[in-house]
Amino acid sequence: MPPSRWLEVLKIAAVGRNPRRTLVRAAVLGVTCYLIFSFILLPVRVTGISMEPTYHDHSINFSNRLAYLFHEPRRGDVVTIRLAGIHDMFMKRIIGLPGETVSFVHGKVYIDGSPLAEPYVINPSHWNVAPVKLDSTQYFVVGDNREMRPQDHVFGKTERFRIVGKVIL
Repeated sequence: MPPSRWLEVLKIAAVGRNPRRTLVRAAVLGVTCYLIFSFILLPVRVTGISMEPTYHDHSINFSNRLAYLFHEPRRGDVVTIRLAGIHDMFMKRIIGLPGETVSFVHGKVYIDGSPLAEPYVINPSHWNVAPVKLDSTQYFVVGDNREMRPQDHVFGKTERFRIVGKVIL
């Protein structure tokens, strides 16, 4: 095959037979990806070991901002929590729901005095945290890595409006 024919084949493979249509498709694809990854699925990079072994340090996941459009967050959901801005967030697991009392006794979580089954916690802790009563708009969140000292672990009450979305992937 002559070199000019190869160039024509490469052009068709790269741009298609109608370059204008290909440009429109690329623009639509670009705008769609921008909208999805800016407003619906936020990329979240894990920094730290508080969610080990479920989510590893430096892994990238997505937070679905539409997950709680039709229902409230549930116990066991891993969520992203907004601190100051959209780029400064925590990733934690919900263990306490509004109106409940949460406490840790020798590393075991108690909800309203009853022990909570947590199959996602591999290595139990020895934490002791006094009972915390949640208001009607508050959730209790904590990471899965309970081997860390409580002083080195960020956990506790968070307001509903700070929960951005549910972590997927």
